[in-house]
Amino acid sequence: MAEPKTNELMEKIVSLCKRRGFIYQSSEIYGGINGFWDYGPLGTELKRNVKYLWWMDMTRMRDDVVGLEATIIMAPEIWRASGHVDTFADMMQTCKSCKKLVRADQVWDILVEQSWVQSLASIADVATQSFDGEALMRWADGKGKRLVPNLALVRNPRVTLSWLSERSKSSKQAPLSAKEFYQYLATEQLAATGLITPCPYCGGELTAPRPFNLMFETWAGPLQSEENKVYLRPETAQAIFVQFKNVLETSYQKVPFGIAQIGKAFRNEITPRNFTFRSREFEQMELEFFIKPDEVIEAIAGSVVKPGESHPGEPQPNWGWEAWHKYWVEERIRFYEGIGLPRTTLVEYWQKPDELAHYARATVDILFKFPFSKRNEKGELMGEELEGIAARSDFDLSQHERFSGKPMGVFDEELRTAWGKLDEAKKKELWQRYYEARLKYLTKTAKSDETPDQIDKAAREDADGLAKGQYIPHVIEPSAGVDRLILALISNAYHEDQMPDAKGNMETRVVMKFHPRVAPVKAGIMPLLKNKPELVKKALEIRDTLRPHMNIFYDDAGAIGRRYRRQDEAGTPFCVTVDFETLEGAKEGPLAGQKDTVTLRYRDDGKQERVKIEDLLSLLMAKIR
Repeated sequence: MAEPKTNELMEKIVSLCKRRGFIYQSSEIYGGINGFWDYGPLGTELKRNVKYLWWMDMTRMRDDVVGLEATIIMAPEIWRASGHVDTFADMMQTCKSCKKLVRADQVWDILVEQSWVQSLASIADVATQSFDGEALMRWADGKGKRLVPNLALVRNPRVTLSWLSERSKSSKQAPLSAKEFYQYLATEQLAATGLITPCPYCGGELTAPRPFNLMFETWAGPLQSEENKVYLRPETAQAIFVQFKNVLETSYQKVPFGIAQIGKAFRNEITPRNFTFRSREFEQMELEFFIKPDEVIEAIAGSVVKPGESHPGEPQPNWGWEAWHKYWVEERIRFYEGIGLPRTTLVEYWQKPDELAHYARATVDILFKFPFSKRNEKGELMGEELEGIAARSDFDLSQHERFSGKPMGVFDEELRTAWGKLDEAKKKELWQRYYEARLKYLTKTAKSDETPDQIDKAAREDADGLAKGQYIPHVIEPSAGVDRLILALISNAYHEDQMPDAKGNMETRVVMKFHPRVAPVKAGIMPLLKNKPELVKKALEIRDTLRPHMNIFYDDAGAIGRRYRRQDEAGTPFCVTVDFETLEGAKEGPLAGQKDTVTLRYRDDGKQERVKIEDLLSLLMAKIR
C-alpha cells in the first residue's frame, strides 16, 4: 500500500474543471449523485471534438469501417449470451457499522485517500516502524473520534495498541507493512477474529467479499415483472455483434471490415472514484473489426505473416489475428499522439496469460499516467487504462449464434475456390486446427443438456464448412472510454507557469495546453476597447467570418491581459486582438503601414505577431487541423 498523501495536482484540476465549466457534479444543488457528471460549456466542446476526431479517424478516412448507433436498452437475452447476467460482477464488501459499500479490490486504494489516514501518517511512520503509543492515544481521543469513530483504536485504544506493540517488537516476524499497521488499528479481539480490514470511511469491520452484478436493471412495459426486466447496456460492443449480419449485408462490406459505435454505457460501480475516471454513466468509442480466422488466411494466401515490433504497415491479405492486433495497437497510439498525448505519457501494457479474459487470445491496455495513478518502486507513475485492444477470437458471434439460433457465419467465395486447390494433407491440417479451436469453444460454453458427442459433431460440422467457404469471423476490439480520455487530455493540458502582467510583474498563470485539434475554443476575438465602436465593429466582422469554420469566443470584458488569462485557462490556442493599428496601419514589422491587420497571440508562450485579416482564416485552419 502506498504511503498516504494528498494529490494536490488532482485537486487543482477538479477545481478548475468546475470553475471554468469543463465538468460539474451531477445534481449538485441537491447534494450531487455519486458517479454521475455533467459537462459544462467548455467540457461539451472538448468532448464533441474528441468524438468527432475519433469518428473521422475510424470511419470517414477508411474504406473498411462503417458506423452503427444502437439502442441503450436491448433484449435481455443478449446479456445472457454475452455472459453479463451471470458473470459481470465485482466483489463487494459492506461495513458492519456505517453500512457503506466498497469494492473489495479497492479498499486499500480508497483508504490511503481518507483524511483520517492522512492524519495518522503524521504521527506514525510505518516505513521506520516508529509508533508513539502516547501520541496514538491522544489521536484516538481527539481527531480519531471525529474522523473515524468505529475504528478499534478509537473504541478501545489500550487493547488495540497492546496488540500493535507486541507485533512491532517481534523479532521473529518481518517488519509491519502499511496494510498490517492499519489492520492492527482496526482489530480489538485479535485471537478471536484475526486481523480486521478497516472500513475506509469509518474504520468499522467489513463483511467478507461477495459478488455484486454491475448492470442497472429496469422494466420495459407497464408491469415490473421478471418477464419485463431489461438492462441498461454495460457496453456498446454487444449491439455491434447482434447487428453484424445486417450491417454486412447492407453496407457492401467484406471481411475484413469493422463496425464503429460511440454511445452511452452504464455500470453500477460500487465505489465510483478518481473524479470522472470511474463513473456509473459513461461513454464509449468502440470498434469491432472482423477478420478471417488464421486457417482461412493460410488456405487463401498460403501462409500467415507474423508481425514485428513496430507498426506492421498497410493491411495485407496474409495478415492473421496477430498482425491485425498489432496494427490496431499502433493505430490507436498514433491517434492519441495526434490529439496531444505524447507517447511518454502512455504505457503499452500487454496482459499476462492469467489476466486475459477467457475468450481473449491477447489484450493490450493503453494506459495514461494520470496524477492519481499508482507509482512503482522508482516512484514513476504506472498509468491507468484509457483503452483496451483485445483479440476476442470468434467468441462473441458464436455465442449469439448459439443463443439466438440464427447463423452468424459468412460465406467467402475466395476461400471456397482456394480450398479446392489445396492438397489433401493441407486440407487435413487446416481442418484439424479449425476443428480443435471450435471444439475448445463449444466444450467451454456447453449447456447442461449437451453431450460430448453432440459437441464433437457440432465442431466437425463447423470445420467441414471451410470446404464450402463458410466460417465465423474473429474480431479485434479497440475499446476506449470517452470520459477517461477527456480526463487524460485535461490532466495532460494543465500547466502552471510564470508570465508578466500588464505592469511587467511576474505572476502565476494557469494554462490548459490542449492540442489545437481538441481545444474547446479555437480562437478568442477581442476588440482592444469595447467603448470604441469602430474596433468593436471590426472584431465582430472577424468573429462572423471565422465562426462557420471553428468555435469562436468573443470577449470584450476587462483589460486585455485579463482576457488573455481567461482564454489561457480555457485552453484557447489563439487570441485575435483588434487594436488601433488595425484601423490606422501597423506601426512596424513586415506589415508596417498596412491597415486591416490584427495581433495574433499564441497561448503556450504568449508570443504575438501581426497578420492580415484576409489571411487569418487560412492561417488558423492550418494550425487547428
